[in-house]
Amino acid sequence: MNVSSRPAAPPVPVPRRIAVPVGLLAAVAGAFGYVGAVDPNEPGHYPVCPLYQLTGLYCPGCGGLRSAHAFVHGDLLGALRDNALGVLAYLGFGVLWTFWVARAARGRPVRIGLGTAQLWALGAALLVFTVVRNLPFGGWLHP
Repeated sequence: MNVSSRPAAPPVPVPRRIAVPVGLLAAVAGAFGYVGAVDPNEPGHYPVCPLYQLTGLYCPGCGGLRSAHAFVHGDLLGALRDNALGVLAYLGFGVLWTFWVARAARGRPVRIGLGTAQLWALGAALLVFTVVRNLPFGGWLHP
């Protein structure tokens, strides 16, 4: 008999394993609920983007609140018009969250390893989106 062997730990119950992803979903749903209830198209409810206010340039997040508001109300075309990258992020969050909950419920770790190349690609995509939406031919990407 090995002296250093320990008895196996009891399995963690499923509700406890999925508590963090469910808590995150509740926070995101609360934020989307608030943006859905308080219309960002009406001035005075939310602060103005500092980059837009100082330079007149659209950042990658400009139009994100209007996009979320339209998305909550089922207006997918309006959401895409206000911030197409935001809609991709909402959908990406949904896919990753589902993957996370499924793995957590089975007791398997979730490892989303973004390497240096993927992070550079993500940064480049944000930069290209920002530049294109501020050029004359990228007017269709303006919020």
